[in-house]
Amino acid sequence: MSNPLDTDAGSELFSSYEAELKLVQADLNQKLDQIAESTGEQRKAAIRHTERALDEANELLDQMRMEKQNIPSAARSKVNIRFRNYCSDIDEIKRKLKSLSDDRKALFGDRYTDNEPSGQDRHLEQREQLLSGTERLERSSARLQESQRVALETEDVGRNTLADLYQQRETMEHTRMGLHQSEGYVDTSIKTLKGMARWLRIA
Repeated sequence: MSNPLDTDAGSELFSSYEAELKLVQADLNQKLDQIAESTGEQRKAAIRHTERALDEANELLDQMRMEKQNIPSAARSKVNIRFRNYCSDIDEIKRKLKSLSDDRKALFGDRYTDNEPSGQDRHLEQREQLLSGTERLERSSARLQESQRVALETEDVGRNTLADLYQQRETMEHTRMGLHQSEGYVDTSIKTLKGMARWLRIA
């Protein structure tokens, strides 16, 4: 049976973030396709949704950057390669989003001008930013709770392992005491046998 401590907490949490990032990447690529196929208000809404998903991807990368430091050095090199690939993928998505966002003709359609957005547009944008901030806070809280859960599980494993080691030490102490007693019995038996041998020679 393998030791529970063989599963590194940092590695487990990194893998969890990695799986979540892959889902966000797939969602981002789908959203980029939606932006490319839309115009006007629908395109602006799609861009805002993509920006929020991109914020989530950046948060996951930050979490992965911290957690990979907890992975043993022997396994960290492969993790670093995967992490750099994810960073490159997200950077490419950022470039595509910027290119799509800069296409103001597609963004505003026939109403395209260089004027500032209307009051209604600003209100909608502020509302989207508020919702995005709330969602980021909720995701950060959920990840913090997950980190605390893994830390508590690791602490429990360590506590149980220490208890097992203490019990094994006690068992070894009892065994050692038993060996000392057995050696005493052997010494007594040898002395008795020697005495009997001398008595037999005299007799």
